[in-house]
Amino acid sequence: MWARIRAAIASRWPKVKKCLRILSRHLVRPFWEGFWLGVKLMATGFTVGVGFWLALGFLCGLAHAAEVTIPRAAQQHRTTLTRAAHATWGMNAPVSVFAAQVHTESWWRNNTVSHVGAQGLAQFMPSTARWLPSVAPETGKPEPFNPGWSLRALCTYDKWLWERNSGANDYERMAFTLSAYNGGQGWVNRDKKLARQRGLDAARWFGVVATVNAGRSAAAWKENRNYPRLILEERQHAYIRAGWGPGIEGGARP
Repeated sequence: MWARIRAAIASRWPKVKKCLRILSRHLVRPFWEGFWLGVKLMATGFTVGVGFWLALGFLCGLAHAAEVTIPRAAQQHRTTLTRAAHATWGMNAPVSVFAAQVHTESWWRNNTVSHVGAQGLAQFMPSTARWLPSVAPETGKPEPFNPGWSLRALCTYDKWLWERNSGANDYERMAFTLSAYNGGQGWVNRDKKLARQRGLDAARWFGVVATVNAGRSAAAWKENRNYPRLILEERQHAYIRAGWGPGIEGGARP
């Protein structure tokens, strides 16, 4: 465009041709220098902006993970859960783990029925509720919608699974226990076997056995892996801070 303007002016006023040549040198170079400076500034601004929003998103994620709200419905069952845990596990029972487990199962809603048919606070499947008294007679007649039975059965079943699992420490052991509660002890056994076949440490859940899949559907596998993480890494801490009782942190034995 500048060349056309210069040619038109030069044809009409020949004497200014030399001046235009000089003027073009003074205008074009600053123009391109300014243009590329603008591009560099835009690129820098974009990079800084993306970094800012990524950092903000990360911090928001941390804040969300830390801000676990205990449902108000939990308070009416607190004493019942504590008694059931102490009766089954002893006075040092990890009550906050069990509270976080109920939180994850039903959000403390006693009348909850899942899309697959799990019932009550502890979300027992009818078949599991019928089977449990055969290995733990103290649980009595199955009543999954009875909060007392449901919480007692949860603590009892957790104890039964705990005794059938081992881990590098009690934190890992509880992760295996919770995985079994959610998906069945048989799947935990198969996952551990596959981990050993791959040369992995089958005594560690987080980052090891949790990474293998012995044959579950993608959806079931994802849900099962998320279950111990939500309870142990996030939700138990809210109950510990609220004074519900001990949890399991860093492998401290309950």
